[in-house]
Amino acid sequence: MDVSKQKLVIIDTGCANLASVRMAFERLGVQPLVSSQVADIEQADKLILPGVGTAVAAMKNLNERGLVPLIRAAKQPLLGFCLGMQMLAEASEESMSADGSKGDLIDCLGIVPGKIRLMEVGNLRLPHMGWNQIEHDETHPLLKGIPSGSYFYFVHSYALEVTEATLATCDYGNPFTAIVARDNFFGAQFHPERSGAAGARLLQNFLEL
Repeated sequence: MDVSKQKLVIIDTGCANLASVRMAFERLGVQPLVSSQVADIEQADKLILPGVGTAVAAMKNLNERGLVPLIRAAKQPLLGFCLGMQMLAEASEESMSADGSKGDLIDCLGIVPGKIRLMEVGNLRLPHMGWNQIEHDETHPLLKGIPSGSYFYFVHSYALEVTEATLATCDYGNPFTAIVARDNFFGAQFHPERSGAAGARLLQNFLEL
């Protein structure tokens, strides 16, 4: 399929600034639709799950919009960015109670294995913000033309532990999952839309899956 003719839907989670994501795909010749409508999501060729903010707010919005069963049932390729990737995991500890102490784990979509943990970075600063390298075995089509060691732009304090579904890792104090893949679901902890040529290539690769 000509990628410019694909129906790409950016799922409107209600807590994400979607303009930069939309423009990143427009630069690749695709006109994405931003929607939370069931019919749009079901009829899409590809889906994007963006995320900005906290896991608590994001999952609350997905549940209120009735999107959780819809996303879990998706058969087309879906790519989550940043918090959008984290929401694919089993649960997140990004939950604080009213007095500032750590609360219970927040249930996420449960599509990819593993939990989202506060990063253990030693003397390094949180959030992990800026350019960092990802490491992978250079075999997956999502990473075609992106050499291991390429730099991407990160902004986060929580991360998915490394699991059997990890496609690429990054190291900031300790290794964490930079890209995850399970069946037709993919996630990138970094911001592809802010990662220059390497980010654009990853988005192009996703369109070509």
